[in-house]
Amino acid sequence: MYTLTCDPLHIIQEVVDNSSDEVLAGFGSKIEVWLHPDNSVTVEDNGRGIPVGMHPTEKQPVVQLVFTSLHAGGKFDKASGGAYAFSGGLHGVGVSVTNALSTHMEVVVWRDGLESRITFKDGFVDEPLASRKSPRRKSETGTRVTAWPDPKYFDSPVIPVSQLVRLLRSKAVLMPGCEVIFHNEIAGTDQRWLYEGGLGEYLASEMAFPPAVPAFEAEGFAGPDTEAFSEGEGASWVVAWTEEGPLVRESYVNLIPTPSGGTHEYGLKDGLFQAMKNFIDAHQLAVKGVKLLAEDVFSRASYVLSCKMLDPQFQGQTKDKLTSRDALKLVSAFVTPQFEFWLNDHVEEGKKLAELVIHQAQKRQQSAPKIDRKKGSSVAVLPGKLTDCESSDITRNELYLVEGDSAGGSAKVGRDKEFQAVLPLRGKILNTWEVSPTRLFSSQVIHDIATAIGVNPHKKASDADLSHLRYGKICILADADVDGSHIQVLLLTLFFRHFPGLVEAGHVYVAMPPLFRVDVPARGRRPMRRIYCLDDRELARTQQKLAKEKINPEDLTIARFKGLGEMSAAELGETALNPDTRCLLPISWGEVDKAQTESVMTMLMGHKESGARRTWLERYGDRARADI
Repeated sequence: MYTLTCDPLHIIQEVVDNSSDEVLAGFGSKIEVWLHPDNSVTVEDNGRGIPVGMHPTEKQPVVQLVFTSLHAGGKFDKASGGAYAFSGGLHGVGVSVTNALSTHMEVVVWRDGLESRITFKDGFVDEPLASRKSPRRKSETGTRVTAWPDPKYFDSPVIPVSQLVRLLRSKAVLMPGCEVIFHNEIAGTDQRWLYEGGLGEYLASEMAFPPAVPAFEAEGFAGPDTEAFSEGEGASWVVAWTEEGPLVRESYVNLIPTPSGGTHEYGLKDGLFQAMKNFIDAHQLAVKGVKLLAEDVFSRASYVLSCKMLDPQFQGQTKDKLTSRDALKLVSAFVTPQFEFWLNDHVEEGKKLAELVIHQAQKRQQSAPKIDRKKGSSVAVLPGKLTDCESSDITRNELYLVEGDSAGGSAKVGRDKEFQAVLPLRGKILNTWEVSPTRLFSSQVIHDIATAIGVNPHKKASDADLSHLRYGKICILADADVDGSHIQVLLLTLFFRHFPGLVEAGHVYVAMPPLFRVDVPARGRRPMRRIYCLDDRELARTQQKLAKEKINPEDLTIARFKGLGEMSAAELGETALNPDTRCLLPISWGEVDKAQTESVMTMLMGHKESGARRTWLERYGDRARADI
């Protein structure tokens, strides 16, 4: 769960990230990496050197704790504005995972006039820490880490050189003035990077085609008087548009690559769109009948984005994707005004870019499948409770099946009426597992669902007629409690049993609204925060994390949502409806075959299967308790 296992690159990246943190904090200016013939890797920096003294409470050398204990790093006191306020790493588990997945590891530290050495084997101390007088000058401090990745943990034991080079080169780009050197002893080559031109120089060197207009490069960071964001938070970016060729898209958070993107990229997308839309309106460049979307501005954009946040939240420990909702507002708030200024300062280039964007919108509208918004299935009258959307593009349209009229009202206000429709459902629908198709429409709720979707019930996926499908995404939105889970199961039963074509085609989703809201008071550099937690486990992890930031638990305000109806339209929109900040789970058959899935569903939903359900609960019920 803590690293990627396709190859050892990610565990080496954690060592590089530690060196990068020293540079980022202003204590280092050079990172040197060796790839040895035995596939081991050495990373050396000229930072301060990892402390080698005894930990006051653990009674072990600090350097030993860093490589053998979780959460032993010095990067958790974000509020005090320390050197690691914008550090990367795996929340204190990074290099300890590197050690755990290596057959051997050697660490040499130059600090306080001493040269200290400690070695590990299979994650445990092999040779204890030993220090001697350093052969270097006292000012020549730093750390050298050599790791031998254990092949048994990886699909391939070979480190992909091209990806390693790209990683090291990006570090040089994101840290102007930092010299990064790579010695490939296997190939017998050396490479050195020292960028002074920043992101623009890097992006230009990576692009295969020249940009249609000069690249837009800028940055924005919060000052001490900036409201809503902490001092130092912000982003730097460069964006270039091309009419053809492959796109270059890279994003980073506190120097950590985020190959799967996330909310900081959504913020860049939103900021560019808002500024471009304002420019087109101001210069009367709009074309009648062409609806401009953010994806039209973004579709031909290459970019490098580097975001800095005090407390970034990621999807999983490998940090492939940023999920912090505040990142969207943070990046967009700086990008929008600066891009709008750039466009109006380069009017001719701005008009050329507007033509490119409008052309992309026209291509999208011409290629998008259309539907008649007034019709659904073979019935001319849509359900009275359905609040439909305006768009006729089913690749964008979404239907939310919302538990309760109260939550339905909030969803109608918090949605984007352009492409999101809402159908409130009152109470729990019928268990349809053993209901014949001919009796299905005796339930008005099920009749309304089928009519709104535009698809008639069918027994097999191959029998499905999706030609009148009105929404590309059908999203189940229920309370984040046991009753809500029951409603989810009943709706999923309906789709699995009577609309399998929708499931197989990937049109069914489950929205995951939060169960808790944690209000964290302003403290030091940090303004007041609002953190949403999906369930009890995420709440417990959040409380533990805040405790490590030395925030008094009594200062926290924890609210438990009794239902979606208690959430404001803004809260529901941010956490469950906004495509950039929501958590939406796609529903599919999974790894098991359909026959096995049907057998399990029969046991769970069959009227005469109470005995089998009891046996199943007795066998597996304790797992639910263990997960809490």
